[in-house]
Amino acid sequence: MASSGASSSTPTQDVAQAISNLRDRIPKLEPRKRRSEPSNPIPAPETPILPPPPDTSNWSFQVPSRRILSPQDHAIFLSSPTYSLITAWVFGLSEAVVDTPCSAIKDCEVSKTTKAILAILDEARELVARSPPDEQGGSRFGNKAFRGFLDLVNERTISWHRSIGVTNDGAIAEASTYLMQSFGNRDRIDYGSGHELNFMMWLLCLYQLGVVQKSDFQALVLRVFLSYMTLMRSVQMTYYLEPAGSHGVWGLDDYQFLPFLFGAAQLLHHPYITPRAIHQDLTIEEFGHDYLYLGQVGFVNSTKTVKGLRWHSPMLDDISSAKSWTKIDNGMRRMFVAEVLGKLPVMQHFLFGSLIPAAAGMSEEAAGAETGDSQAAMHDEAAQASHSHEGPGWGDCCGIKVPSSIAAAQELKKRTGGDTLRRIPFD
Repeated sequence: MASSGASSSTPTQDVAQAISNLRDRIPKLEPRKRRSEPSNPIPAPETPILPPPPDTSNWSFQVPSRRILSPQDHAIFLSSPTYSLITAWVFGLSEAVVDTPCSAIKDCEVSKTTKAILAILDEARELVARSPPDEQGGSRFGNKAFRGFLDLVNERTISWHRSIGVTNDGAIAEASTYLMQSFGNRDRIDYGSGHELNFMMWLLCLYQLGVVQKSDFQALVLRVFLSYMTLMRSVQMTYYLEPAGSHGVWGLDDYQFLPFLFGAAQLLHHPYITPRAIHQDLTIEEFGHDYLYLGQVGFVNSTKTVKGLRWHSPMLDDISSAKSWTKIDNGMRRMFVAEVLGKLPVMQHFLFGSLIPAAAGMSEEAAGAETGDSQAAMHDEAAQASHSHEGPGWGDCCGIKVPSSIAAAQELKKRTGGDTLRRIPFD
């Protein structure tokens, strides 16, 4: 018989003791410190001070021409007052629409001049119907009827400028060159961020002429630029404009850049729309009309035969992982400076006049070369020989023709007999 002093334990007590001993042997787990994200070593470009418009009462206007004919010319431009003028203009417009949806601009708040500019764009949209496209036959390349549209636009540039208060013939000739360039390339039947930039330079000319004021800045972006984008979407879908470059889907967009710059500013401090929202169809559908960034993503999605940003727009997909719109806004500023103003293949087509002047020391274009009225000379053998490109081979401006993604989507709709794309990978 066991003595009464012997101790005994139950199985439950043994398990509890074992667990207690195990806790003592396992080191205490502490949450891992979150690594701070590496900061971009390139600071976001600041907005230079926009100078007041010059006194043009005794001004000598000139038809704009190409002045960036070599890498040396480009380097001079990048350190010139005109470079600061352009960045001050574009970034100033962007800052004017911070946290502002398009619907915030009421008709009663739009100036008479801005309404006249909107009327010009509305009339240009009507001219598309007056120059219907030729039968494509399934082709995904540019439609030559586009040149007829440009001819109709050219016939109206004088009356259009007079309607917004530009009466000097020299000023009209200078400003209208940028407007004509903003619709795309007549010879190649293509369109890209360089043409989009020309539209902003047309507006800058109007500012330099004293026609538009700083009080018009919000409306210039959220009404005028939006109307221009709507017009160009119609032009692209009607005439199958090819992308003016070979970057294609590896860029932000085949055709546009500024909707993302201005659009990021609009969403800068939005309380609930985050960068990841571009993957949410309902968010794009509900807010795309109010925010340029979302609206452009929606348009891009509608013109691709492959579903999903990760497949057709990988850079947009990557950017959506940013934690804030501030990071995207800063990145868009860097990209505008580096990928638009900083790219020789884009800027060698940029035009300089008296309102947007070339810097001292820049080359002068030979007589008969590319002008605002005709670009065909740029694409014959002699003109190509005078071109400058970055690196070996042909540049973006002279490369192999690139089929239009919009054309691919439109032709697929025709074949399937409806507005819904048949989503297939790698069409």
